[in-house]
Amino acid sequence: MLAAAVASVRISTAATPKLAFKPVHLPPIVSGGGSRRPLSLVAARPLYRQDPFLAARAVPSLAPPSATADGARPVETAAPAETARRAKIGVYFATWWALNVIFNIYNKKVLNAFPYPWLTSTLSLAAGSAIMLASWATRIAEAPNTDLDFWKALSPVAIAHTIGHVAATVSMAKVAVSFTHIIKSGEPAFSVLVSRFFLGEHFPAPVYFSILPIIGGCALAAVTELNFNMTGFMGAMISNLAFVFRNIFSKKGMKGKSVSGMNYYACLSMLSLAILLPFAFAMEGPKVWAAGWQKAVAEIGPNFVW
Repeated sequence: MLAAAVASVRISTAATPKLAFKPVHLPPIVSGGGSRRPLSLVAARPLYRQDPFLAARAVPSLAPPSATADGARPVETAAPAETARRAKIGVYFATWWALNVIFNIYNKKVLNAFPYPWLTSTLSLAAGSAIMLASWATRIAEAPNTDLDFWKALSPVAIAHTIGHVAATVSMAKVAVSFTHIIKSGEPAFSVLVSRFFLGEHFPAPVYFSILPIIGGCALAAVTELNFNMTGFMGAMISNLAFVFRNIFSKKGMKGKSVSGMNYYACLSMLSLAILLPFAFAMEGPKVWAAGWQKAVAEIGPNFVW
């Protein structure tokens, strides 16, 4: 019987090879008188222990991993974060659009009463620079760490930014705000064409077809504009081209720089202000500004200052 029991145990263990076991044989039990007696049938069965390494490999953990092999988070974790990110970007776009509308309306009202786009452009950059300097001084925003190499790399970006900013303001001084921005909506087409012919970049065919409605819409608006002005039209076109080169210079020259976001735009505005200021004095000058200021205050009153 003992042999049959042992054989049955061996057969049953051989039939289940999923886990590796190592037999542990117990020594004979010594009785109180010192004589050895054999183990009972149950005790005679060899005891088995499970190898910890093989057990860990054979029985996987049921707990869900925090990330997959490629670094992606599980769907239930990634979905809320992605939704929050998209909502944040949507808020940025909506705020940008709303403030841009307000800026254009007030800019046009100022230019109607005070038609000096070079000074108006200078004051816009000066106001933005002053706000950021105050933010850095009061530690509302952390001041960036810049060096001479940063300002050298920023220079071509600032030159293109200055040209685009002044050209757009000149355009709004000559034509309706709506017409200026219809022409400026052609900037994606300018970006594709400049990247193709000046940088040698190639785009899929759908990209080229997608700019055809943009070009056609701008051409139709220019032809049907009742108060068409060539200076205003050319100002919007130059602004498009300048901002495209600004983006190209920014991507190529500012790659790897530590300054980004709001501080980057603040530094860009300050450098553009330094570039624009001497040209504003040369193109218009204090005498013209003083005469225009007196005329605007006389016609509109103190509200002009606001």
